[in-house]
Amino acid sequence: MTQDRTSFVYITYIASTPEKVFEAITRPDVARLYWGHENVSDWTPGSTWRHVRDNGERPVEIVGKVVESAPPHRLVMTWTGASQASDPDSYSRVTFQIEPDDHGVRLSVSHDDLQAGSGMAAGVSKGWPLVLSSLKSYLETGRGFDLSGRARAA
Repeated sequence: MTQDRTSFVYITYIASTPEKVFEAITRPDVARLYWGHENVSDWTPGSTWRHVRDNGERPVEIVGKVVESAPPHRLVMTWTGASQASDPDSYSRVTFQIEPDDHGVRLSVSHDDLQAGSGMAAGVSKGWPLVLSSLKSYLETGRGFDLSGRARAA
């Protein structure tokens, strides 16, 4: 049986450069400062990537494969919970489109092919706005947010 699928699109404008935005998404040491997670991969199409929580236990929470990588303007990857990695139907796709804009950068994040009504769909619908706000704050001020809402210094 085919499950219904859903998608989300988030757009934000950041006073930064495409290079700095792409680096913030792909460099583990930078991502942890505003996301509380490290995105770990060599970012070559076909390579795996892991979303590792930045704490003492360092659990891998999300996994996937890099579909497309065109620094500093585009990154496409598959996405699923680490515990669901063996279920092909659990995978969705995330696309980061990073474009120069008169105000800096226009960042569009599309999260497609999510199972409608799933815990993942509910989580990303709340998670992406927080993560992208934290990314914007980090790049513009040097301070992002952690999950408790406290500002994190760069």
